[in-house]
Amino acid sequence: MIRVLLADDHKIVREGLRRIIEESGEMEVVAEAEDGTGAIKGALEAKPDVAVIDISMPGLDGLEVTDILKRNAPDLPVLILTMHDEDQYVIKAVETGAMGYVTKQSAPEQLVDAIKKLHSGGRYLTEKASEALALRVVRGDKFRSATDSLSMRELQVLRKLALGHTNHEIAASYNISVKTVDTYRARVLKKLNLRNNADLSRFAIKNRIVEL
Repeated sequence: MIRVLLADDHKIVREGLRRIIEESGEMEVVAEAEDGTGAIKGALEAKPDVAVIDISMPGLDGLEVTDILKRNAPDLPVLILTMHDEDQYVIKAVETGAMGYVTKQSAPEQLVDAIKKLHSGGRYLTEKASEALALRVVRGDKFRSATDSLSMRELQVLRKLALGHTNHEIAASYNISVKTVDTYRARVLKKLNLRNNADLSRFAIKNRIVEL
């Protein structure tokens, strides 16, 4: 029986994922978490065989959790399960140490297959994720995009600003202060050499961080 940790900030999503996983008859959910800190605690205490981690969670995001687990539980494979299918997220997840990447739009069988694959020591990427990584290899480091300089939280703030969210709404989404959101916004503007939110929106659309 494969022992699984589930980390997602939406209870109804965790309930659905637990049902899919346990109906396979080969896995059991031994720990759940609604935020990044809880995911780390659950992983270290329950010692699951595979951790299924959402990217967008309050506090520490899924990639920050992956990075911490890589250092503190190096034998635990992490499967990123997210709503984001943009190339930037895939590449950052793999670079951080995730062994698998599946979107929430994927079929339930893909989640089960991915967990089995990671448990057996392999990697699992969706077809789109594989294409994104292959394109990165073909292009090489000299063709790294401007978004590669952004941290995951900076990328998330950029995405939400481009979608028209206010700083207060973003702060509430990630359980951080408005001042911290302001800091992330200023860093993004500086790194991308942009001036204001209108420029951020145009950049996000042009680079497929958001879609119209």
